[in-house]
Order: sequence, then C-alpha cells, then structure tokens
Amino acid sequence: MPLAQSLSPHTCVFEGRAFVAFLDKQPSVDTTRKIGTIGYCLTGSYTMRLAAAMPERIGAGGSFHGGALATGDDSSPHLLVPQMKAGFLIAIAANDDEKDPAAKVLLRQAFDNAGLNAEIEVYKGTLHGWCPPDSVVYNEAQAERAWRRLLALFERELA
Repeated sequence: MPLAQSLSPHTCVFEGRAFVAFLDKQPSVDTTRKIGTIGYCLTGSYTMRLAAAMPERIGAGGSFHGGALATGDDSSPHLLVPQMKAGFLIAIAANDDEKDPAAKVLLRQAFDNAGLNAEIEVYKGTLHGWCPPDSVVYNEAQAERAWRRLLALFERELA
C-alpha cells in the first residue's frame, strides 16, 4: 500500500477506532469515562479526526506541533470540530506559525463556533519537532510547559 494511502484520513480513523475498541476490552479501562488522545506532527490531525469520529469516547485531545490542522482542503481537520465533544490543546511551533499564520485563526474560530474549550497557542522560540526529548530541536522549557497544559486539560475534561 502506498504511504499516502496508508496515512489517509479514513485509515487514521479506522485504526483509531480499532485501538479504542481494544482498550475498551481491557479490564482496567473504565468505559463509562471519556478518554484523551494526543498526537505529534502529522498525528496531531489524527487526534482531531478521531475526536470527531468518536465524540462519545474522546473527551480531550492534544496536538503538539501538529501539521495540516486547518487547511483550505475540504477534508481539513478544523472542519470536523462541530462533530466533536472534546476540549483541545493545540501547541503550535513558532516556525510552523510563521509559515501558516492563518491556521491558528481558523482553529480558534472553529472551536469557538462549536462552543468547545480549546487552548491554541504559538509556543515562542520553538521549531517544528520541539516536544520529543530526542529531537534535535527539543525545547525543554516549552515542552514541559505544553505537557503541564495537557495534563491540566485532561484533568479538566476527563475528571
């Protein structure tokens, strides 16, 4: 299967549903509570797609230096926000924002119009890929700050 097809929006939702179904079969999982999901780079959009596809299960999502979250394409993840029931943290790398400053505006509008909590912020001094500790552009202070914001989101939305 070509890489582009294996990473299609349909495939990410299909795989995400399968993973949640697997988790829900585990005795330690309380299926009466919503779950949170996070993604980095390309998988930041997967969190949004899965939250729209499974609003009854996904209660919070985080995207760290996510790509293509708000585009002019008809399949843009930001267009799925009205289908969600999840709060979100969208942590944007400064250089990603420089390339596409309109994305954060479209995201803000989508979440506001849907009446959903969303923290959408450009993290100053960061480069795409700044969150993983093994990244060459890792920014420890900002990554730790974003992680704290994610934990606060999960506490607020999933408690």
